[in-house]
Amino acid sequence: MKYPLLFILLVWNCSLFAQYDKLNSAVDSLLNIKTTTPFNGIIYCVSDENVLLSKVQGFSDFTAKSPLKLTDQFVIGSISKQFTAALILKEYERNNVQLHVPIRWYMPELKQKWADSVTIHQLLTHTHGIVDMDKPSIFPAGTQFNYSQIGYDLLAKIAERATGKKLEILSKELFEKCGMINTLHPASEGITSLAIGYTEKNKQIEIDINSFQNYPAAGSFISTVEDLARWNTCLYGGKVLKKKTLKLMLAPQEGAVRNHPLFGETLYSYGITVSGENEQLQYGQTGFAPGFVSMNYYLPNTKTSLIMLSNVVYGDDDLKKAFDYHLKVLELYQKR
Repeated sequence: MKYPLLFILLVWNCSLFAQYDKLNSAVDSLLNIKTTTPFNGIIYCVSDENVLLSKVQGFSDFTAKSPLKLTDQFVIGSISKQFTAALILKEYERNNVQLHVPIRWYMPELKQKWADSVTIHQLLTHTHGIVDMDKPSIFPAGTQFNYSQIGYDLLAKIAERATGKKLEILSKELFEKCGMINTLHPASEGITSLAIGYTEKNKQIEIDINSFQNYPAAGSFISTVEDLARWNTCLYGGKVLKKKTLKLMLAPQEGAVRNHPLFGETLYSYGITVSGENEQLQYGQTGFAPGFVSMNYYLPNTKTSLIMLSNVVYGDDDLKKAFDYHLKVLELYQKR
């Protein structure tokens, strides 16, 4: 018997929602456990524009007791690197930059010798060895992996040179293309609903004044759960980069392997980590900024985004504690 496509889609959607209802109950149970470190943030799951989970818990301002809202903005840490990678790859598509030529070609004023060997590819994959603009690299370019913030700042500067536009403008144009009206460079106007970031110190929750200490291109962009879902749809749907370039961006790169403090051996592409395969294939990134803990993962086989943004960091020097809820929720969804 042949079934109409609409009927098949309805059955699939019902099955999907039933599957996620069980997961949502498990998430509720996790969040409802009495603890001295309750989750304070937003959990958002969407599949092909169908919202499967939307949990908002806690405060955006503990002093004023202002409840968090779904539209509140958070500092998203290293998730920012995806935006910078996409911007530099757009210039690659336009033949304004090349991935495998020394960066001195784009920044001739650089004084260090590493500018004669480090490439954009190596900046994207954390295999450049630069730790300080005024010091020699800690290893020859391309020979090791060292997770870095400074590499993405250099990428932003190269994109600015290639376009004649500041990162603030370049990113705004990118976000507008994807309908991300609440995602901003930290120097932008329009930051109207940014949650206050907090860090636990001596078992007390305190405002963290260092939330923007990272380079914007590497870890200080501001966004919302809904906008990050839009970003995933836009990026992985081929609306940001050409198909060939997107494939390059998502491919695990040789030598770009990190001993991650949360996940162990982790494969890096351009601004994104890659894990699993076939039905379990997963793209994404965690993000940490003082006072903020973030996560954004995309499962291409079901077009599902799982996004978690929190404005309380438990365990200032313990990443596993800081990401405790994020890791537990991610594990629930991976076992679905």
